[in-house]
Amino acid sequence: MISRRRILAVLGVGALAAPAIARAQPAKPARIALLGLGTAEKTASRLDALRGGLRDLGDVEGKSIVFEYRWAGGNPTRLADLADELAQLEPAVFLAEGTPGTRAAKRSTASIPIVMIGALDAVGARFISSVARPGGNITGTTLFSLETSAHRLEVLKDTLPRVAQLGLLLNPENRETEIVRQATDLAAQTVKMTVQGFEARVPERLEGAFTAMGRSGVQAVAVQPDPMFTANAASIAQLAVRQRLPSIGNREFAQAGGLIGHEMDAIEVWRRTAYFVDKILKGGRPAEMPVERIQKFVVVMNLKTAKALHVTIPPHILARADEVIR
Repeated sequence: MISRRRILAVLGVGALAAPAIARAQPAKPARIALLGLGTAEKTASRLDALRGGLRDLGDVEGKSIVFEYRWAGGNPTRLADLADELAQLEPAVFLAEGTPGTRAAKRSTASIPIVMIGALDAVGARFISSVARPGGNITGTTLFSLETSAHRLEVLKDTLPRVAQLGLLLNPENRETEIVRQATDLAAQTVKMTVQGFEARVPERLEGAFTAMGRSGVQAVAVQPDPMFTANAASIAQLAVRQRLPSIGNREFAQAGGLIGHEMDAIEVWRRTAYFVDKILKGGRPAEMPVERIQKFVVVMNLKTAKALHVTIPPHILARADEVIR
């Protein structure tokens, strides 16, 4: 018969051992959800920058963190359902690319910390209360339409000083269209340009929009940042050349045959996103984490297209370009 003292001793050892066993178990990796506008293949370099930034901060994929990805494949209508899928996984951090991705993430959750990656006009879009104090569950990086449009038109005017009438290719299905139109109109005043909008809501309407530009007498075309336009960048570039119109769009647009590419430094923005993720994983609250304004832009010049248009790009402009396609 075991004595009462011995039973208590055994129970005491067990009680002391249990927490030690629990402490010995490895911590479960934090889950990071990422909602992307395009595809994993086209976003590979940006993902590498994000992972590199996280590694520098001690957050290693497969050890302390794991990713859960959803890709819209350039189709914004898929974002809402994909955001709901990710929110149901209850990740520690929800990364959302661009304005459409951030809007979908915001609709799907009011409690999971969201880090926006390069959203447009975060205050105007009502994602945050202010840059200094976001006030909700969203933080990250944002662009401002007027600043972005002003810099884009300055690049165009420096490259082609005689351009005075600008065509603006717009997608009326994009919720940011009116903001982009107004910002471009205001920015154009400072470089002595007039702006005329041309709309195409589906790829089949692109040719008609460029035919109308050719008849209107515009001297160049700026392409609104839009997933549908990015997916059809090569076609848009070819239509611009056919109408003898110098063009400016995002980086992919210039790489697909547009004359000038202009966009935020995406690699740097995605690397900087790691800072917000790390802060949240360490207990930071998005409501108190100031949003950062994106002010660094990348410029691409396509000399092949310049030759096709019989356009001469000044040497000092080429010297300042981040990328020159020959």
